[in-house]
Amino acid sequence: MAREKDAVRSFVLRVDPETMDALERWAADEFRSTNGQLQWIITEALRKAGRLKK
Repeated sequence: MAREKDAVRSFVLRVDPETMDALERWAADEFRSTNGQLQWIITEALRKAGRLKK
């Protein structure tokens, strides 16, 4: 079965409680879900590292 180009992939991420609490506070401050905040952090890091296609 071929993957759609715009499909979203899921994976499990283990995070210590202190980091998770900080992430949840940050997400709330930015009016994002925790998942949305993680996606934003990862996308920004990839962009700054020049790892995303333009």
